Amino acid sequence: MIDLYIKNGKNENNEPIELGIDNGKIVAVGPKLAGMEAKKVINLKRESYVSAGWIDDHTHCYEKLTLYYDDPDIDGYQSGVTTVIDAGSTGADNIDDFYNITRNKRTNVLAMLNISKTGITAQDELGDIDKIQDKLMEQKLEQYPGFIVGIKARMSHSVVLDNGLNPLKRAKKIQKENFDLPLMVHVGSNPPELDGILNLMEENDILTHAYNGKPNGIRDDEGNIKNFAWDAYHKGIIFDVGHGSDSFNFQTARTAFQIGLKPRSLSTDIYHRNRENGPVYDMATCVEKMLELGYDLNEVIPMITSAPADNFHLVHKGELKEGYDADVTIFNIENGTKELTDSDGNKMTTHTLVKPVAAIIAGKDFQLGGK
Repeated sequence: MIDLYIKNGKNENNEPIELGIDNGKIVAVGPKLAGMEAKKVINLKRESYVSAGWIDDHTHCYEKLTLYYDDPDIDGYQSGVTTVIDAGSTGADNIDDFYNITRNKRTNVLAMLNISKTGITAQDELGDIDKIQDKLMEQKLEQYPGFIVGIKARMSHSVVLDNGLNPLKRAKKIQKENFDLPLMVHVGSNPPELDGILNLMEENDILTHAYNGKPNGIRDDEGNIKNFAWDAYHKGIIFDVGHGSDSFNFQTARTAFQIGLKPRSLSTDIYHRNRENGPVYDMATCVEKMLELGYDLNEVIPMITSAPADNFHLVHKGELKEGYDADVTIFNIENGTKELTDSDGNKMTTHTLVKPVAAIIAGKDFQLGGK
């Protein structure tokens, strides 16, 4: 007898799907499973969707910060997200504390290590280049394998001040010396210029905030995607949404969608303020925005499951396969009316509502009761 049997669900292609879960792992998956005996059965009656557990690969959930912070479980399982990756809130100075306080969370909590040893204790953590200490970073990377899954460099002017591209050059050096660990790069105001940043980035590096509406973004004054952005995209740089308070613009995203410059991963850049007051609110709202922009559900779900798992080498997450971690999100799609807002105050109305109803993490079922 297995622990959990999820029956009569449907996947993002509206195809039937059922799962068998035991000892925290997926042990059976198919359109119809025969002979399943389980301690608990969830019968979705073909009304709800089943996907691999949602992964948000850009959050800020170290609760002891003053600038950007939140509770990982609010950003996580309570909103249908089974894994959150904190995007560099902590550096070598405070990663130990972040690790310790997240061990009691229900949500899977992982981290990128900020290349500044202080993390984001102040807005300008890379204004002093001496805060990048390679050996100290390497010590922490060795200390927390499986928890630290990448490194983060914030490359906007308010962060680097007069250091230009030097912090990113240092980040690339650290990356190369640590088995090409995934690198996420935040972009925003200039200098440094976006084209210079992208020239330093390589295949499989992650550009977050890729669809912002700022002058230093991927769209020019005439509304066209800049040529160097296309070059970076074709080079294999991963374009990640990283919505946030200031970094997602409907027109930029719409233009990119229309010409095929689509994000590989969808992340929220969520923290307590943009969760409570918008425009982010939660992952489901970000999914609603992508659907309203024209993406199909079967395009969006990989952006929050298999793509972030691949970005950060989470080898047993992101897909519904036998032997994979039993992280599952169950959600409904309903008709309704809702106003959606981007980071620049632009609005659009959707009639497609995404409502997570359960998050299953390592086989443990957390019913959410709708959104």
